[in-house]
Amino acid sequence: MEQHAEAHEATLDAREIDGEPFEAIMDGLATLSEDGSFLLINSFEPEPLYDVLQARGFTHETEQVGPQKYHVEIRHA
Repeated sequence: MEQHAEAHEATLDAREIDGEPFEAIMDGLATLSEDGSFLLINSFEPEPLYDVLQARGFTHETEQVGPQKYHVEIRHA
């Protein structure tokens, strides 16, 4: 599992963004290669994002790794 965690093409820690991180997330996904993965780190589970990801051809896996820390791995569907 550790090897998989290091295989992300890009990582964005939304907790470090002042304001809405949606645009930064979309910018990161726009540069994602077909077989790459994007790791989003957030302080809450970003449920509203899931429908947007699906509509744009992405899949996701979310894991709560701390009290207010979620990892969302995003890939092309």
